Formats: sequence, structure tokens, C-alpha cells
Amino acid sequence: MPAPSVAAERLGGGLRARLLALPFHARDDGLDQFLGLDTLPEDGPDLPRGCVPYLPCPVEALCQAAEYAAVGPADVFVDIGSGLGRAALFMHLWTGATAVGIEVQASLVAASRAVAARLSLPLTVIQGDAAQLGAELAVGSVFLLYAPFGGDRLAQVLAALAALARTRPIRICTVDRPLPPCPWLVRISPPAAQVEVYRSVGPLEGSPPSDPKTESSR
Repeated sequence: MPAPSVAAERLGGGLRARLLALPFHARDDGLDQFLGLDTLPEDGPDLPRGCVPYLPCPVEALCQAAEYAAVGPADVFVDIGSGLGRAALFMHLWTGATAVGIEVQASLVAASRAVAARLSLPLTVIQGDAAQLGAELAVGSVFLLYAPFGGDRLAQVLAALAALARTRPIRICTVDRPLPPCPWLVRISPPAAQVEVYRSVGPLEGSPPSDPKTESSR
């Protein structure tokens, strides 16, 4: 895994200093200004039915995710429904983790790539429906879902993550949408936290692997 660039280290230190100097209520605007994000884009016709329109994840939730999931430079942080790349870029600058975004809307994919290029930051953005991208999800060790979807689409994503968790440990961070009970996940964030963080656990010795789609639909 490549080491963070000089630009990333410099920007990361600047971001941390700027946000920590601001009161909590001003940190979202502070991050947007730092990244040069002016206005929220309009959602396009390629947003599938059942998916939530793009909304930026609160900075405090991202900070909690970084803390409770113990995100570090060895991690690959995957934001499912990455929009403008704001959360993925924040996590890269805040923790040194490799940043990957998955976004279904072409206009947001182009915009997030432009933001990363302008700042000379490494951000991989994959265009597509996360429910259909099982192989692409396999690069991650930490995943963020800021309530991007529910129902069958969420069940499909959880099934792909459950398959990945059978090969190595992963963590999942969710905001505004707790995950349905899954026997392969245990919550590790405090009850009062704004973000829910789960880590994967191995199947019980001698027991057959469960069907995560069935479990998530209960």
C-alpha cells in the first residue's frame, strides 16, 4: 500500500488543526470550505428508486467512526454512496487510510474525482450500484453506510460483506440506519454514539455459515 503523499500529510495536518479549532456546530462548514465544496449538487435520473438522495455525513459522525472503528493507515476505507467524496477524503486525511468511494450517480462520480484531482489527493471512485459490486467491495477493511438505502439493496450489500468477512475481519460504520441483526457482526461503539460501528466475528466452530440475506431481512 503506498505511503501518504506529502500533499496528503500537509493537508491532513491542516484539516485536523482547522476542525479542532472550531466548535462542533461549525465543523461541517469548516470541512466543506477546506475541500472547496460550495453547494450540494442536484441528484440525477440515475439515482435508483429506493436510494436516499445525496446528503453529506456530519463531521462528528466521521470522527466517531474513525475512533470507534480504529481506522488507520493500513485500512482501506470504503464509503458506500460516496457522493462528492467528502467522507472518503476526510477519512484519508484524518487517519491516513486509503480512500475508496462507490457512487451510482455519474455526475457525483465526476465531481468527486475533480475534487480529489484539484487537491492532489488519492481517491478511487467506482461508479455503480453497490448491490451489484461484490468484487469491488472486497478491497475494503472499513465500510461506511450513511443510510444510502434499505430493503433488498441493503440485504445484497450485507450478503457481499458477510462473504468478505469470512475471509478476513472487517468493520462497518452506519449513520442514521442501524443494521438489522446479523450473527456475524457485533456492535463495538458506545450506545449513545452518533455512529454505530460493528466488527465482524467468525462463525461458531463447527456451525454452518448463515445466510446473511435471510438474517438481514428478519
